[in-house]
Amino acid sequence: MSSTDQFVHLHVHTQYSLLDGANKIEPMLRKAQALNMPAIAMTDHGNLFGAIEFFQAAKKYGVKPIIGCEVYITPRSRFERQDLYFVGEGPHQGKKINNASFHLILLAQNLTGYRNLLRIVSLSHLEGFYYRPRIDFELLSRHHEGLIALSGCLKGQIAYMLTRGDAERAIATAGLFREIFGPENYFFEIQGNGLEDQRIANREIIDLSKKLSIPLVATNDCHYLEKEDAVPHDILLCLQTGKTLADPARLRFGSHEFYLKTPQEMIRAFDELPEAVTNTLEIAGRVDLSIDLNTVHMPSYHLDESMTSVTTVPELFVRTSQEGLVSRFEETGLSLDQRPHYLERLEREIRVIQKMGYEGYFLIVWDFIRKAREMGIPVGPGRGSAAGSLVAWSLRITNIDPIRFGLLFERFLNPERVSLPDIDIDFCMNRRGEVIQYVVDRYGMDRVAMIATFGTMGAKGSIRDVGRVLGMTYAEVDKVAKMIPNSLDMTLEKALEENPDLRGLLEKDPRMEELFSLSRKLEGITRHSSIHAAGVVISREPLMEHVPLMKGANGEIVTQFTKDDVEKVGLVKFDFLGLTTLTLIQGAEDRIRKHTPDFSIDRIPLDDVRTYRLLSEGRTLGIFQLESRGMTDLIIKMQPETFEDLIALLALYRPGPINSGMVDDFIKRKKNPKEIRYELPELEPVLRETYGVIVYQEQVMQIANVLAGFSLGEADLLRRAMGKKKPEEMAKMQDKFVEGAIRKGFPREKAAYVFELMAYFAGYGFNKSHSAAYALISYQTAFLKAHYPVELWAALLTNALDDTEKIGIFLVGAKEMQIEVLPPDINESDFDFVIQPGARILFGLGAVKNVGKQAVDAILENRILEGPFQNFPDFLKRINGKKVNRRVIEALIRAGAFRSLNIRRSVAMESLDELLLWAEKQKNGKPSMQKSLFSDYQMADTGTPPVQDLPEWDERMLLREEKNALGFYLTSHPMARYGDLILKLDSRTTRSLESVPDGETVRVFGVVGGVREVKTKKGDKMAQLTVLDMEGSIEAVLFPDIYGKVQNALQTDLPLLITGPLERNDFGSKIRVTRVDTVDQALEALYQTVVIRLQSDGMGKQDLVDLKGILLGHPGSVPAVLELKVMVRPYPVAVIGLHLNVSPSEDLVRALTNRFGQQAVVCKEEMDPDLRNYLVGLKVRNTVTSEKRGTARPSPMEDSFVSKP
Repeated sequence: MSSTDQFVHLHVHTQYSLLDGANKIEPMLRKAQALNMPAIAMTDHGNLFGAIEFFQAAKKYGVKPIIGCEVYITPRSRFERQDLYFVGEGPHQGKKINNASFHLILLAQNLTGYRNLLRIVSLSHLEGFYYRPRIDFELLSRHHEGLIALSGCLKGQIAYMLTRGDAERAIATAGLFREIFGPENYFFEIQGNGLEDQRIANREIIDLSKKLSIPLVATNDCHYLEKEDAVPHDILLCLQTGKTLADPARLRFGSHEFYLKTPQEMIRAFDELPEAVTNTLEIAGRVDLSIDLNTVHMPSYHLDESMTSVTTVPELFVRTSQEGLVSRFEETGLSLDQRPHYLERLEREIRVIQKMGYEGYFLIVWDFIRKAREMGIPVGPGRGSAAGSLVAWSLRITNIDPIRFGLLFERFLNPERVSLPDIDIDFCMNRRGEVIQYVVDRYGMDRVAMIATFGTMGAKGSIRDVGRVLGMTYAEVDKVAKMIPNSLDMTLEKALEENPDLRGLLEKDPRMEELFSLSRKLEGITRHSSIHAAGVVISREPLMEHVPLMKGANGEIVTQFTKDDVEKVGLVKFDFLGLTTLTLIQGAEDRIRKHTPDFSIDRIPLDDVRTYRLLSEGRTLGIFQLESRGMTDLIIKMQPETFEDLIALLALYRPGPINSGMVDDFIKRKKNPKEIRYELPELEPVLRETYGVIVYQEQVMQIANVLAGFSLGEADLLRRAMGKKKPEEMAKMQDKFVEGAIRKGFPREKAAYVFELMAYFAGYGFNKSHSAAYALISYQTAFLKAHYPVELWAALLTNALDDTEKIGIFLVGAKEMQIEVLPPDINESDFDFVIQPGARILFGLGAVKNVGKQAVDAILENRILEGPFQNFPDFLKRINGKKVNRRVIEALIRAGAFRSLNIRRSVAMESLDELLLWAEKQKNGKPSMQKSLFSDYQMADTGTPPVQDLPEWDERMLLREEKNALGFYLTSHPMARYGDLILKLDSRTTRSLESVPDGETVRVFGVVGGVREVKTKKGDKMAQLTVLDMEGSIEAVLFPDIYGKVQNALQTDLPLLITGPLERNDFGSKIRVTRVDTVDQALEALYQTVVIRLQSDGMGKQDLVDLKGILLGHPGSVPAVLELKVMVRPYPVAVIGLHLNVSPSEDLVRALTNRFGQQAVVCKEEMDPDLRNYLVGLKVRNTVTSEKRGTARPSPMEDSFVSKP
């Protein structure tokens, strides 16, 4: 292809122009390669998110990458946060300029230009953000070197002014750009997108180009790959703006020409301006950019001025490591004969770390962990392969002895394969930010940043997003989304292959096929940016020299590159993870130390019998990593007895080991040692603790070391090769392994067989270092539950202050452990949950909804200064009304917080208005004449005002208000009275639904927690329901056909039995309701007989009249029978058919017991056979009698007492 047939796209938006660009990088470059394009640019809106990904992919496809950005430029200062208005004359005068900025294309010509682009884009976010990340002319003047500028699209400053008749300002602005960049580096951009505004702009720009001798360049502002991708791109715009395709006012491009056109298409479009095309080649030819992706920029540890005894970082590293190990010897009481082994390994690890140049890295981690502990911030015992390092243990970076538990340093740092160290650290979730801030303060805010991550449109997500934009109903979209399997690597293509029902649906329904087709186009597109949960980068130089930066939602400095790209440019990341369990353990420790001052969780024995018994019984609620239903079932099967069992448990509870049969094999061997087999005796020391099963990656390494003479570094390379399952690499490794084993005297066949075993188990093997570190946290929480359950539970409830669902679950757990959780008390409660004598926990004021920390702090402060509140008026008089407002007080009343002040909730709520007025007058010291709720006009004085004597709310009202205040029922539960009935109705508890497979029909008996009515697209009413039982809650959906029938029964706090399939999706679980039964309906379906048991002695006519009235008042379908105790032998009980079918409702039972006593009525699920025969015979006899009489059915009480023989 000759140069006359070539063209280079210099204005291209990838998927990193979020919800605007639809070009995925790989397909875009494949097309560029297929079209023999020598180069292509990436110019996303205001960011460089994809720069490294684009750079590497372009190199892979043999296309020169041109890294650029479409920046937003303000004609004023970037520091000004003000809107811009057009000041020229004509119809546009005074009109607001969108986003207070214009567009400008910047292209990096070389490394200098790339670094300037990094600075410009970074500062647009850090200094100029207003609507969009903006730059200004001052910034361009400082950082223009190595950059080529294009004037931009219709939103560029030049096109904008020319299309509004302001040629004078356009000329001045063009002159300023040319002055900054130089005449050879500034181009006027023209496009052929079919828009009338663009045609006008092109004409004006061409004229101005001739006048100012500024060269032209042709671009196409490519936002998608092919012309037919215009509709998927439209959908992206709708997602960005929250519109649907049917909305006539939505943002749209106005033509379908914004795709990656072929060189021929571009040449034809600008056939009268060939120089505009050749200039793209000229610009591309000038670009010569190489980005160093091989050099590591290891951060420097800053020596403290106080460290006068050491002068270098390596010296400090060695000394601190050695002193740390000695300290560990003293702490653990390690015997003298064991210490040489530890010292030798320490020296070996130090040599490897020194050789790799990582001393500063270890000291940085050591320093901020040490600081965290000084600040009282809990730090985890370790995470990942770093727990295998003795240096890390000596420096107290980790807290698990790697030699004692057989953990390998080479799994962390392999001396035979240089790679960046990766130490992940868990901190208390609540205070993790303080540690990061310490690092920022120590190394400088220009050298420390969080790391970006990007969310993409997954298989199900794209279906839901596209369906919403197409205006489809939730039910329609959900039908397709639910046909897509839930596996993490699922794609729409795979779903189509795996699910014949999905294929059938798409073949039958064109709308569903359109939904699926459009979703496939957008699947994988980047949807949003956010901050990586843990990643922090620390740099030796200012970060802007290596990566572009931006600000997070809370003002954090964040890299625009992902963690992978951050590492590719040579920067080192540190993972600061937040773990709530560490906060939990410290909370429990603090409570324990109030009565056992020397308690330390780090000194508990790891062989505690009570702890393992608790685990083996499956009492795992509240225990780290062990709470799930599946894990609990596995623990009960395994019956762990040692800490090593616990390590294995965490390693085995994964789909691979479970599905492969490894877990069953492990349990079988553990329970029956005769089942344990070793292929070679030399394997026993390696596999003894896992009963002959290869569970850990480290065991694969140790086997290679023992059998084949591999160094542990070589063994790690073998482990990696087995994990990747590359045939050629595996074949080489197998030959080396077998030959090594033969040299050590092992038979070839045995060596080959062991290698196959290793290769098989390596696919399922887990990192033992990580499993051991997390097993320690699991064990610690289990130990606390076994020995200090009240302290642990108080800490658990405090940790869950803002999570009412979790608190509800933990309250059920407290009940199971016979721990009483008391309602909040205004004179006793703290913000957190506190322990009371007698295995009781007092509810925390901070967990009361609508109260908040400010209000609680004000209450506690007043209580400390002035003592307990004497009564409710005293409380109102003393508190700060601005911090403890009416809303707070009402929440506390509903929660029962004033019960110890001897005031009923009904009275406190009813008298609140007047008491608040009285309290305000008391604070101001002004008695007043006021109208009392309780008397005529009276003089207010400093004494306690009278309050109206009202009865307390009934139980239903008390519980409802308690739930409103707390988010759950505490003192009792509306379902408490139905304990036996729940079992009889064969219903499931909400907690047990965890183990129910998707699609299985379930019955749940609970009270209505809330109803949200919505309308379908057709305008029909449906409802989303929350159903609560004593163990939790479940969401339920009632579609219009069901909702219309039961709408009136859905009252808050009323019990219902709901039936329907359980459905699981990305957002959780719900029941699609197919049937709703009230309690009375459920009882009527359950019971076959209502038996009324009365004494004949003393029974009179009025009793029978009352009985008849009650029964007639509760008609239904269940026969009522009277058992009359006559105490006359031989028939002490007379059974009387009453000719009445009744409803065995709560109201009937209540009416009968109120009239005749608690033992007067029994509802039976099965009818006694003799009674059934008797009632059938009675029915036949009565029917015959009726026919003879020619009358209606006899009166219910007409049949006199008929004895049952």
